[in-house]
Amino acid sequence: MAKVIGLTGSFGTGKTFAASVFRSLGARVLDADRIARSVTARGKPAYRKIVSAFGPAVLGRAREIDRGKLAGIVFADRKSLERLNRITHPEIIKIIKRGIGRSGLHDVVVVDAPLLIEAGLAGIADIVIVVTAPRHIQIARCMKKFNIERGGVIRRISSQIPVKKKIKIADFVVDNGGSKTETRRQIMRIWKETVWR
Repeated sequence: MAKVIGLTGSFGTGKTFAASVFRSLGARVLDADRIARSVTARGKPAYRKIVSAFGPAVLGRAREIDRGKLAGIVFADRKSLERLNRITHPEIIKIIKRGIGRSGLHDVVVVDAPLLIEAGLAGIADIVIVVTAPRHIQIARCMKKFNIERGGVIRRISSQIPVKKKIKIADFVVDNGGSKTETRRQIMRIWKETVWR
């Protein structure tokens, strides 16, 4: 059975970079955000449910779901976010589990999921890793990377389980508040302790 690593954190802590390091070491990465984009593509069941739940205001010019418009609705209202998660999470979880099931006996699979714990996926992981970064760095990264104003970033961070609570169930914590070299060094140490045994 493949070794499954659950990789999570909060908005802007740097899970994408951490996942890329694991990928460079030979792990197969299942990216929950990428899967979410695929299950909400035009014509898919989740797409129809989202348009039905939130109306045509969430659509872009080509009638695809505009993630920015949808985010503006769901991160301003917790009930709307919960409704969206009820639509998308079952589909995302199904694809992740299928991906793990297709892995080889000696594979290492990293499930890169910001909502790993919120979606109840932590239980499928042999190891849970939480990526952290100081709050001011999180905010600055998100403002730059996603072109979101400060208040929008804070609302997204607040919609997730606080990192302190995630750390309590983590097997390992990666501090991604410093250089990429230091982050890579921490991941290499975890890899040696858990995969190279």
